[in-house]
Amino acid sequence: MIFFQLLMGVIMARKTMRAALVLTTEHRAMLTELAGSRTAPMREVERAKILVGYADGASISDLMRRIGVGRPMIYKCIDKALAAGVGAGLKDTYHRPHEPEITDEAKAWVVSLACTKPTAHGLAAELWSISALARFVGEHAAQAGHPRLTQAGKSTVWRILNEHDIKPHKIRYYLERRDPEFDRKMQDVLLVYRDVSLYTEGAVHDGRPNPIYTVSVDEKPGVQALGLTAPDLPPVPGKAATVSRDYEYVRHGTVSILAGIDLNSGHIFARTEDRHRSVEFIALLKDIDAYYPADAIIRLVLDNHSAHISKETRAYLATRPNRFAFTFTPKHGSWLNLVEAFFGKLARTMLRGLRVASKAELKARLEQHLDELNAEPVVFHWKYGLESLAVA
Repeated sequence: MIFFQLLMGVIMARKTMRAALVLTTEHRAMLTELAGSRTAPMREVERAKILVGYADGASISDLMRRIGVGRPMIYKCIDKALAAGVGAGLKDTYHRPHEPEITDEAKAWVVSLACTKPTAHGLAAELWSISALARFVGEHAAQAGHPRLTQAGKSTVWRILNEHDIKPHKIRYYLERRDPEFDRKMQDVLLVYRDVSLYTEGAVHDGRPNPIYTVSVDEKPGVQALGLTAPDLPPVPGKAATVSRDYEYVRHGTVSILAGIDLNSGHIFARTEDRHRSVEFIALLKDIDAYYPADAIIRLVLDNHSAHISKETRAYLATRPNRFAFTFTPKHGSWLNLVEAFFGKLARTMLRGLRVASKAELKARLEQHLDELNAEPVVFHWKYGLESLAVA
């Protein structure tokens, strides 16, 4: 009799609490969406159905039959929602059964190990893997005064590192050495581009004692001469929309493209060579020299490559005094050189699908392509930041 009275008291208490669970429009929309989800955790979907049904006035027995869960689970879900809100009713109640066995000092020791390289501890690897770090921790934990870590596995070590957002198995690259004169050199290059823009627009013309031509110069090494192992299959209407090509290819070697682009006219100077030494660079300079009038000044924008400043190059420039004026881009600032835009376009439109039978054919095809480009030259402009550029 006493048990029956207690049970009826609990049931009546549940009935009196039903009206207290009032869902806001936002909570109802959220619970309804969660109850119909096919990707959310099943326990949360079931609890969402319980709360929606309970708020709509469904009985506990009806919820049991409809959702297929036990009465204790329904009561616990409703109690948490009434006590701490709808969000609490959806989640498991976390409780720590006992004090953590791995102390903060032990965790700090693991983190400190992860912040060193394996080579500092006599190992051959350059970076820690999680398994290697866990093995090292297990072998040296007792000696370091953390005996609980002697049995630590990868998951334990991973959790410790994850708490501090440490990923010793990954590398994030950065640039250590930046040109100390980066800003000044960048401004020098941008001033050249602004001058080219003004000259093109007619703001500067015959008042100069000598005409000035500006050429952006650089090299693209390592252009591969790749050959086919089987013939390409052309597109077939209704069957194959694209060219079909065998995955395999043959390597015939590499060539270097030495190129310069006139920033006023778009004319391209280019040589395809096996190497890109001072000899090849001087040959490109001779091509540029022969193209322009004898009284003109040729202003080159280029990087600080060894071939551009070698003694052989300086010896050639001494034979052509006041003919060339070099403006160097800063170190790690190749993006400031407009010829890089030309190389990018060349890689996308010409080199990406090119297949040849030899290096000689690659050179011939590239020279033909450059002749086609010079027949309809495209002028590359630098526009960003020129309006606000301060003149020194």
